[in-house]
Amino acid sequence: MYQHKQYAVFIFFVLAWIGGFVALAWNLLGADGPLMIFAGILVLVGFLFHGLTVKVDDKKISWAFGPGVAGQSIELGEVVEAKAVQNSYRHGIGMRITHDGWVYTVSGFSAIQLTLKDGTLYRVGTNDQKGLLAALKEKNVSIALPSKAKTETVKRNNMI
Repeated sequence: MYQHKQYAVFIFFVLAWIGGFVALAWNLLGADGPLMIFAGILVLVGFLFHGLTVKVDDKKISWAFGPGVAGQSIELGEVVEAKAVQNSYRHGIGMRITHDGWVYTVSGFSAIQLTLKDGTLYRVGTNDQKGLLAALKEKNVSIALPSKAKTETVKRNNMI
């Protein structure tokens, strides 16, 4: 069984930055109710989304944030193809739907794209693409080879 957890480094930095302002406000204003509630929400978000765990067992691939919230589980028989991809800034972090299908990521741009029989696409962020692809290949999931970048001739405008 394959299991890997990617920690949400970016989320930790953002929460620490916001937490610095909360600590400053706490020091200047005192511990009032709304500030304590906001600080509690920051701690809760940090706990719930501190990482993304991906598991591959004999029958399914599953992933979930933090202690097991907002995840997904897919039978391996439903996966037509898996391939290594690179997300861009527009994919963001967290869980969202994009033109590339569902995206689940916590940090970085490396991901695995899963194509299901019904055409649904999932992009699962990971900092262990090779290990995850090897685990899927071991379970007889078709792995797409990376496409070579096409070299295109760019026509320059000499009127500049």
